[in-house]
Amino acid sequence: MSSIAGQEWFSKPNLQRILALLNADGGETRIVGGAVRNALMQMPVGDIDMATTLSPQDVTERAKDAGIKAVPTGVEHGTVTLVLDGEGFEVTTLRRDVETDGRHAQVAFGTDWTEDAERRDLTINALYADASGKVIDLIGGLPDIEKRNVRFIGDADRRITEDYLRILRFFRFFAYYGSGRPDADGLRASARAKDKISTLSAERVWSEMRKLLSATDPSRALLWMRQSGVSSQVLPETEKWGIDAIHGLVAAEQALGWAPDAMVRLAAIVPPEVERIASMTSRLRMSNADAKRLKQWAFAPTIDPAITDAAFDRLLYRQGVEGMILRLQLALSSARADVSAGEAAMQKIARLSALLARAQKFERPNFPLTGADVLAAGIAPGPKVGQILNELEEKWIDFNFSLDRSVLIGKLKAVVGTAS
Repeated sequence: MSSIAGQEWFSKPNLQRILALLNADGGETRIVGGAVRNALMQMPVGDIDMATTLSPQDVTERAKDAGIKAVPTGVEHGTVTLVLDGEGFEVTTLRRDVETDGRHAQVAFGTDWTEDAERRDLTINALYADASGKVIDLIGGLPDIEKRNVRFIGDADRRITEDYLRILRFFRFFAYYGSGRPDADGLRASARAKDKISTLSAERVWSEMRKLLSATDPSRALLWMRQSGVSSQVLPETEKWGIDAIHGLVAAEQALGWAPDAMVRLAAIVPPEVERIASMTSRLRMSNADAKRLKQWAFAPTIDPAITDAAFDRLLYRQGVEGMILRLQLALSSARADVSAGEAAMQKIARLSALLARAQKFERPNFPLTGADVLAAGIAPGPKVGQILNELEEKWIDFNFSLDRSVLIGKLKAVVGTAS
């Protein structure tokens, strides 16, 4: 019998208090999904979700009577989040799908645990643990946990038709939990339905891809996405560029202690072409921060390892630090992956490593003048103010940011005198 009873997270008082509350007086509540899966696979447990035979109203009323905050985070789908000492526990009433359209599902609440399990996506995500810690497997998920097999519940085509995002979830969970080759039925079903990915919202697609790219090693999942034609639907930019660089990047991350970074992985598999990057970030509706970082990278020049420190600082100031760091990480991982590394290659790796460290420590200096200084010098408001300020800033950069305010004021007066 499988059990998670001995694990530290399962014994925490807040979790046990909620389980006791929702299992009293005829209710039955079990932990479900990721917490059970990760516990069985000896991986860290994050969010703790529960399934219950109680209605959302009953869950809310019980929580209120016990002094626990209840938030109706998805009450139309049966989900209430109970908050205890700042920790949230999602509690969802058992459900069955009434109607699906490939993007959304209409559900009906019930009390049948098997029906609830069968409507879920993957076998490893449909395991339950009761209040004693006993694991309950209604769909054959335990053997898949042991084999690290990522497999759809029942008919793969049907599961995907219920929500086409499950195509990307299949590959994402394979990246995190799979071993060997992906499940053949799931792979074929994903390939058959790949065109339907275009019916999903860009936000859902990018959210799923971002998670996949954040896996410790997403390279095998990306390979099978390419083999099945799925990657061309999501990231057509990779078609003529390829995903081969991802292997060297992952190896560099593991050797150098870099944390997995979805944006670095994405940059490794798409071309650094400004227009295509702008189109991609817009199509996937990336956050402003993610889009800016990728655009900085696309604009950043290829870095010559022979560049001097001073010239490199000027480049960092003009180009932006984040894009240059990304460019250096990819250059360094590529250099490390060169199996023909000789003395010259080792020197290149050492210099790129030094430049990366310098970029990571770089603090952008503040230009000492403002538009107010130009106006005070007698230039009328208008485009001329910005032109003069830019001219002086370029001189300040060329002198490696060493000109202080008094020197720059002198140069400003000289420029104004010339302009007059």
